Amino acid sequence: MAIMVKAISMTGVPLVKMKDVAELAGVSSAAVSRYLNGGYISADKAERIKQAIEQTGYVRSNQARALRTGSTKLIGVIVPKINSESVSRITAGIGQVLGRRGYQMLLANTDNLAERELEYLDLFQNHPVDGIVLVATMITDEHRHAIASCRVPMVLIGQNVEGAACVYHDDYEAAFELGRALAGRVTGKIGYVGVTEDDQAAGYDRRHGLQAGLAAAGVELDPAMIRYGSFTLDSGYRAARELLQADSHLDFIACATDTMAAGALRAIDEVRGAGEGAHRVSGFGDNAFLRALTGGIPTVHYGYLTSGVEATSMLLDVVDGVEGERGMRALKLDHQLMCV
Repeated sequence: MAIMVKAISMTGVPLVKMKDVAELAGVSSAAVSRYLNGGYISADKAERIKQAIEQTGYVRSNQARALRTGSTKLIGVIVPKINSESVSRITAGIGQVLGRRGYQMLLANTDNLAERELEYLDLFQNHPVDGIVLVATMITDEHRHAIASCRVPMVLIGQNVEGAACVYHDDYEAAFELGRALAGRVTGKIGYVGVTEDDQAAGYDRRHGLQAGLAAAGVELDPAMIRYGSFTLDSGYRAARELLQADSHLDFIACATDTMAAGALRAIDEVRGAGEGAHRVSGFGDNAFLRALTGGIPTVHYGYLTSGVEATSMLLDVVDGVEGERGMRALKLDHQLMCV
């Protein structure tokens, strides 16, 4: 029978270390660390570590600080695509505020998977953070339940969800303005490359807003000339090639994101000749690289960095007690049409 000798604090509470947990569970300290930080570990080892933690009463350092002060100084940030320029601008804004106010960021990337967003929401609540920033994509019924029942303050970026604190842009309004502007400069048939309409903002609102803006100027968006991609350059390229094959007289392709517009541009250049694409696509997001490459396409500029700053400031004002719960609100930011 193994005997464990524990150091005792001046208060009489055992000072349990990670190596004590590891010895009791029969695993390495590295395995305990991976378990505590959400890394991969076998189910058998995970169960043994869990039981050892319960038996020893082990508390991680950030949890100990939370018990002492009521704060971990950690904010969980959930993003859909870490290599997206828009997400990097949002994250930069979040980081500016966190650094200035003495907080650290725990960043989780979901690869646009709604179920992974839910997993991280649960994870962050059970691995104490003072608050959560969710850069939201698809809002399912499960999301609404998770948001409503969240045990820590949370702010959403990019979606306007009733009853939740949000910082967002009006995608329908922006797309309507873009559609009306495009109708005045495009003389031929227009196609559209969108994203899943389970994403209310980038999917549903952008397509319907663009369609309504075109219609207001007397231009119809033919449903047969609509394809869908997955936010990536390659998906924009494939969708644009399909449209160009479906109608050789297609004059212009509007896209739900600048990244997909870059793919559509390449497809048009291949079919119509080099340089043609830059004059026959539009997007959303005002991507800096695409602007430098083309001189600018018709697009919508959003204050992504500002949204990160505003959302995090709102969250920390509540966490730090500067504002009460009334400080958590829905905040709509302005947009700007570019190159139209």
